[in-house]
Amino acid sequence: MIRKANESDCINLVALSLEVWLQTYSMDGIRTENSKFVLSTFTEAYFKKVLLDPKYSLLVFTEGIYLRGYVLVNLNSQFESEENGFEIEKLYVQGPFQSRGIGKKLLLEIKTKYGNKFWLYTWVRNKSINFYKEFGFEDIGQYNFKLGNDIIENRVLAYGRT
Repeated sequence: MIRKANESDCINLVALSLEVWLQTYSMDGIRTENSKFVLSTFTEAYFKKVLLDPKYSLLVFTEGIYLRGYVLVNLNSQFESEENGFEIEKLYVQGPFQSRGIGKKLLLEIKTKYGNKFWLYTWVRNKSINFYKEFGFEDIGQYNFKLGNDIIENRVLAYGRT
């Protein structure tokens, strides 16, 4: 089931975010920069703030009492021009439930609710790049993310461009 997130989801959103982020970005091992980033970013306060901010939409995918994934949309964020639509800031699905169509269902829900032009950026080593390209995203640029002293190269992918 896909629904809007609520305050009672926040603690589970924290746990899922920590797991997915660390599995994705710490594939070479845990290091101080990664730990500091995730523990300062993914907090209950962060998710509660997002829920109150009208520029964000946060949808969760649940099965029974379990949270399996979520998508966080920033309706005001743009990359280079309005032509690229709004930003998908996070699309996280818990590892054991990836490749079961949850990410695709979340993207289709976003497309239905907010329109068919959106973009995101993802790390060049992220396995999900193929998933996004199969969904119909196209590579439109580069975005560098600073983590500690490292520059992390990301690809910007857009959906629904004409």
